[in-house]
Amino acid sequence: MHRYLLIVLLSCAVNIAVSQKHSPTSAHTSYKGLVMAGYQGWFNAPGDSANRGWNHYVARNKFEDGNCKFDMWPDTREYKITYESPFTLPDGSPAKLFSSYDASTVDLHFKWMKQYGLDGVFVQRFVSNLKNPRSLNHNNVVLANALKSARKYDRAIGVMYDLSGMKPGDGVKVIIEDWKALVDKMNMTTGGKKQPYIYHNGKPLVTLWGVGFAGREYKLADVQPVIDFLKNDPVYGGCAVMLGVPTRWRELQGDADSDSSLHNVLRQVDIVQPWFVGRFTEKNLDQMQARVKGDMEWCTANKVDFVPVIYPGFTWHNMYPNSPQNQIPRNRGNFFWKQIVAALQENVPMLYIAMFDEVDEGTAIFKVSKDPPAGKSRFVTFEEDIPEDYYLYLTGQAGRMLKKQQPLQTAVPPPVKK
Repeated sequence: MHRYLLIVLLSCAVNIAVSQKHSPTSAHTSYKGLVMAGYQGWFNAPGDSANRGWNHYVARNKFEDGNCKFDMWPDTREYKITYESPFTLPDGSPAKLFSSYDASTVDLHFKWMKQYGLDGVFVQRFVSNLKNPRSLNHNNVVLANALKSARKYDRAIGVMYDLSGMKPGDGVKVIIEDWKALVDKMNMTTGGKKQPYIYHNGKPLVTLWGVGFAGREYKLADVQPVIDFLKNDPVYGGCAVMLGVPTRWRELQGDADSDSSLHNVLRQVDIVQPWFVGRFTEKNLDQMQARVKGDMEWCTANKVDFVPVIYPGFTWHNMYPNSPQNQIPRNRGNFFWKQIVAALQENVPMLYIAMFDEVDEGTAIFKVSKDPPAGKSRFVTFEEDIPEDYYLYLTGQAGRMLKKQQPLQTAVPPPVKK
């Protein structure tokens, strides 16, 4: 009888394993040792066929000088397809912008990742956008192009669900159904042993960002079923889960909700990723390093991995005109580099950069114009001798230090002369 029961149980286990749709492994088997960035991919332009206008270049009303929502002008000289904007460059010529909807844009971005040594990106999928057919179409096109380019350039790619704007019940109705569609229709995790989708602890890694923040309409009870599904569903589950949480998640204070069950939720997942953007300046980075140390200790004690968020600077004056411009200056790369050094001194196993292409809040590490339009809208530029690609270069240097390919260098590396 016992032998028969054992055979039945083993048979059930095999059936469950076989029924899961994910490939058993990936070209990127672990987040450990990698530097990844967030990838918004949310910019549009009239004429790109997405029918979203100047999405994310303007918040409302007419897109024109004096009305935009981004603080850094992209350097578009290498893009195959660009669109004339209502803005004018200092020499009188039309200022051009790109659309993330174009496959050539995504391909160029992944080419830069390989060229400079960024290991890959987590492509953002806002839950609020997934409920809108036009936005969903845009997101799917960008993600499909990113998956193709990640394979082409041997970069890692992951999906990050941003819960901002989520309503109670959306987790089950929107996220779970979207993940099923990505697996079934886009072959997100079914591309074989050499697929570009990032794995961790032997499983496809899925990120839920915005868990445990104060003031959100959704609560932990709305997120728990999604975690359970991603980890345990016999067909679409078996995933590793990374949670993007508030800076003060350990104390349950400040930007964190006071619900103590957050800690129990975090013990169920694979990686904890606290949000540091806007929380520290160059003057108080000692506090950032102390927080990384404390976060690492908690995660180690609870057998969960940890990744800090590093960012180059912050500015959103054009989005919020009453706020100062260049609120957290980059200071010739020193702010960015000091965060990297602080994290590596605490022996973090991986890094997350916010963001690759976020010019809205001035956190982009991709190439930014040194000669933007000059008019009513003011754009932040790098210092005169700091090149357009400097933050891509620094990111690559960070990756080499993380991988122990070169020793830790506390002084920010000077720009490479061309």
